[in-house]
Formats: sequence, structure tokens, C-alpha cells
Amino acid sequence: MSVRTAGLSTAQKAALCMGSDFLRTAALPEAGIEPLVLSDGPHGVRRQTGPFPGPGRPATCFPSAAALASSWDAGLVREVGAALGREARAQDVDVVLGPGVNIKRSPLCGRNFEYFSEDPVLSGRLGGAMVAGIQSEQVGACVKHFAAHNQETDRLRVSADVDERTLREIYLPAFEHIVTTARPWAVMSSYNKLNGTFTGEHRWLLTELLRGEWGFDGVVISDWGSVHDRVAALRAGLDLEMPPNPGVSERAIVDAVASGLLPEATLDGAVTRLERLARRAAARRPAELSGQASYAIARRAAAAGTVLLKNDGGVLPVRDRRGLRVAVIGEFARQPYIQGLGSAEVTPLRVDVPLDELTAALPSAEVRFAAGYPLRREGRTGPAAGDRGAGRQDPESRALAVEALAAARDADLVVVFLGLPPGAEVENIDRRHIDLPAAQTDVVAALADAVTVPLVAVLCNGSVVRTSTWDHRVAAVLECWLGGQAAGGALADVLTGTVNPSGRLAETIPLRLQDVPSYLSYPGEEGHVRYGEGVFVGYRGYDAAERPVAYPFGHGLSYTRFAYRDLRVSRDGDGLAVTCVVRNVGPAAGHEVVQLYVGDPVARVARPPLELKSFTRVFLAPGAAREVAFSLSPRDLSYWSAARGQWLLEPGEFRVAVGASSRDIRLASAVTV
Repeated sequence: MSVRTAGLSTAQKAALCMGSDFLRTAALPEAGIEPLVLSDGPHGVRRQTGPFPGPGRPATCFPSAAALASSWDAGLVREVGAALGREARAQDVDVVLGPGVNIKRSPLCGRNFEYFSEDPVLSGRLGGAMVAGIQSEQVGACVKHFAAHNQETDRLRVSADVDERTLREIYLPAFEHIVTTARPWAVMSSYNKLNGTFTGEHRWLLTELLRGEWGFDGVVISDWGSVHDRVAALRAGLDLEMPPNPGVSERAIVDAVASGLLPEATLDGAVTRLERLARRAAARRPAELSGQASYAIARRAAAAGTVLLKNDGGVLPVRDRRGLRVAVIGEFARQPYIQGLGSAEVTPLRVDVPLDELTAALPSAEVRFAAGYPLRREGRTGPAAGDRGAGRQDPESRALAVEALAAARDADLVVVFLGLPPGAEVENIDRRHIDLPAAQTDVVAALADAVTVPLVAVLCNGSVVRTSTWDHRVAAVLECWLGGQAAGGALADVLTGTVNPSGRLAETIPLRLQDVPSYLSYPGEEGHVRYGEGVFVGYRGYDAAERPVAYPFGHGLSYTRFAYRDLRVSRDGDGLAVTCVVRNVGPAAGHEVVQLYVGDPVARVARPPLELKSFTRVFLAPGAAREVAFSLSPRDLSYWSAARGQWLLEPGEFRVAVGASSRDIRLASAVTV
């Protein structure tokens, strides 16, 4: 402890270990410790203006993590983080509660829009970049939710029952990478139990692993209202209880110290870490909000995260010309869906309307609009009207579909906006299915039957939706995710070719929900959810089972083409050096995301055929080529041995592959280690 806090009473120390209100830490003026302001919203600063829940002050609404992850661009994500940090400084925020780096175990998780990927390497790299960006502005980042928080169903009580190998290989590496490389100021424990113990009371998780193995020196903060036993949590390594439980928690701590149940040294350790957090925040410089600068970054990020899933016949990009008639169908073009609901919700400074942005981007063309379908809020206990079961039989839906057909009848191109209904993606509630509302897919079918011109589908959603029932009726599909306030402008940039799409899927799009590896054990029962698929999460499971998918992990098209050649794998100390050459063989400049995968075909334990180990994003002019290089460490080739309690590198033959997705491997080589 420092000189300032060494003389504090036990009661004063206990008071520091809990907040003073919903989003402020406690102050102790006699020790020179001022209250810190915490802010929700990893995709924008949610600075509360009144009691929670309630609207925050206006701030830039950046793309959600689902959209940012599809950029596969750590440098861009760092820029977004720095912009978040500057806006936090401008609003006197000391710690941003984010990013969320939990693995997307199932597409049903209601909070998936806040998380990056189904893959721990991608989640860790991008999460680390965001933390580095936020903290470059002397604002703390609080990485969440630690750990195995992968569903909203029964999230306050459920025990995530995960074997040690699966934890080490899938659910912990993103946190480990961020803690050991980006050094976040704080980590937030999750609501759930891990193998029967609440994570906020889990000493192995918070002290032995986080602080002991990984060297974390920051503050562990509880998720809001997740503390069940304040003394047990403090003993486990949880420093700050949020929000406070005044008159109860501090009394429990004081009594526990007096009785010897809680060593005072444990309390002193928490106070030391909280004081360090206060010192770090005190170095924060004042700033002014620059909405235009943040908007420019948000627009670039939204465009970079847009994934061109399909582009038959090169129907995209749309080139402006006199006489061109474009029919825009879908209420989301007029009422944009830019963010999910819950603690991450931001009051945006402005919102681009896609219809207006596309009209401005095609000044010579005639752009006409029809709503196409009604927007109805998702029901919490069953499908709402217009959801799945209701379609053309609904009179309102039928009337709007007729208007859509009239608008599209003599058009040269039809752009259909599709997405999830309001309330479908929200904190504290999981989704029940991955289908689009039937009223929307019915419109797609009706348009495909009625017109002969190409249909372009634009998707607005935070987590994957099923495409296999309708995407064969359209020529092109753009997955825009929840792109934040600048999503409308970014979409116009991509549709018209001002920006060449370069997004790649950070999660697999299955043919149907039943194909998801976690399907039979999600979301659990009787207070437990068993992670029965083990390490075979996402593409690892689909590929191991040789199960067809709609669009694979890492997939994304461009308005140009790339060729790969000259794969070389050589020894580099204890690891491997990998290089290959990528050339732009198409007509336009663009970015390619080169993905490095490794497989161990013959192993003592079940291993996925290929696992992502690294990636890089390169920009190439037409005809240009570049050598890209990767390094593989022994850890990259190892699996976690539960029997030995360590990472184990088996000697033998490994497969090293580079490609454009997990199922578009361009070059591969066998290497003996």
C-alpha cells in the first residue's frame, strides 16, 4: 500500500471496494482518491445523464463488435478504440466498460452483436487492438465478461460446465492475449458460474490464472449486481463491487477482517489496485468531442466490416448513369437498424439514412422506395405477428408486398433491405431462432418471381441469420451487421464501388440452426449448461464433421480477385516461419485478408482439421503483388493436455495452410516438427 492509504481504517478500505452509485467508484479525499466515472457502451460512450436505465449523452455510435470483427483489421479497430477514448475524455469518463470478447458459441446468444467472433485468435487480436486504442487516450478499458459467458438465458445463475482443455483452447485465449499484450486497466467478471462456482468468487480464475499466470495488475470489477458473497469474492480476487450494496458489503468485510475470516493483506491488495487505477485515471487530459472526426472513422469501419457474401454475374457495384432505375425495398432503408439493445445502447450524434445516402450516391439515377414489409417488435415469449409463421396471410404484409412489386416492376435493379425485427437482439434475452421474419422472405420470393432484373439483398443484423431459404433467389448479398450511425453512408460507398468490399466473416453462417455444433447442449437445463461440443466450436465443429454451411468462417468476396503462390514454411528458432505471395489479378484495387491455418492430422487427442493461428490484411493495386509473412510459435502447434496440466507439442507432421476462408485454402504444406 502507498503512504496515502497505509493509515486507512478497515472501514475506509472496505468502502473503497464498492462503488458510490451506479456508475461511480467511491472517493476517499483524505487519501487523495477521487471518484472514477465508468461508462457502458463498448461501441460508443454511454455517459448517463440520469438514473439508470436511461439515455446517455449524445456520442458517436460506432459499428458493433460483430461488424468490426468482420474487418479483420486490427489497425482500424485500434483507431476506433482511440476515438472511443477521446470521446470518453470529452465526457469525463475514466473507464469504458468494454470490449466484450466472449466467444460466439451459438448464434442464439442475444448479446452476440457485442462480441467479436467464434474464434479466439481473431477475438483476442481485435480485442487487444481496441484496448490499446482506448488506453492510448489515458482512459481505462475493462475487458469483459470473464469467463465462459456465452448466453443470456439464465445468465445470473447458470453454471457453464466446461472441461479444462476447452477452456484453455477456446474460451480463455482472447482474454489471455489481451491481458498479456495490451495490459487493460480492468477486467469484468461475468454473472455465470464456472463449473459450479460464481466467476466473481472463483479464486483459480481471478487470482491463480489472471494475476498469477498472466500477470494482470489491474482491477477486477463485478458485473452489475453479480456479487453474492462479498467476502468470498474479495478472497477470490474481485476488487470492486458494482453497484454498491451500502450498509451490507462494507460491514461484511469489516467483520470478516475482525474475525480472521478475511486476511487484511487481501483487502490491502484490492485497495492498492484501486489506488493504482485512480492514479492512472488522474493522468487523463481534457478533450473536446469531435463528432465529424469520429464519424469519418465510424464510416470507414462500417464499410470495412461489410461482407459481400454473394455477387453472381458481377451485379455489384452499381454504377451511376442517366436512366438507371433502382427500386429500394424494405423499411430498414428508411428506418435504419444500427445497434442492439441493452447496456451497449448509445444515443447517436447523427444517423445516416441508407435510402438518402444511396439516392445521393446515384445522382443521375431514379431511386424509388417501397416499405415492403411491416416492422414489428419481437415478442419475448413467442413469435410476434409477422415473425416466421405469418407472411402473405397477414393483410398488412400483403398490402406492402403489393406496393413493393409495383415499385420494382420496371426497375433495372432491386435492392432489398432485410433484418431482424426490433427487440430481437437484446441483452438478457437469447434469440429463439435464426430466421428472418416471413414477411421479409416472402417479399424476396415475390420479387424474384415477378421481375427479371437482379435482386440485391442487404442484411442488417447483429448475429447471423439463416440465408439458405432465400439467398438462391437473389444475385448478391451484402452482410452489413449493425454498422452504427454511419452505416447508411458506408453501405452506399460499398454498393457503388467507392469502397471495394473487404469484410470477411468472423462467424460461420449455417444452413440451419440444427447444424450448429452447440445445438444439442444450448442453453442447458436445471441450472447447468454443458459445453458438450468441447473445442469444436464454430468452424472447428463444422469442418470436423464435414458439415455443409451457407457461408464459411473467413469468407468474403471483393470487386477484384487475388491469387496465391510460393508458400514457404521453414524452421525459425523453436517455431516456424511462413511466407507466401499474394497478387491482385482483378480489375480494381482492394484489400485481401490472408488467413493462416494449422492442423495436426494425427494426434493423441481429437483436434480440428484446421485452426486459425494468424492473419494479415494487405492492400494491392491491380497487378501488384506482395509477400506476406507469419510466425508460428510452439504454442500455435500445441494442444492443452488436461492430463499433464500444460500445453503439449506432439512431434510429427503438421499441415500449414493459407487461404481466403476456412474452406477456401489456396496453398498448403506438410511440415514435420
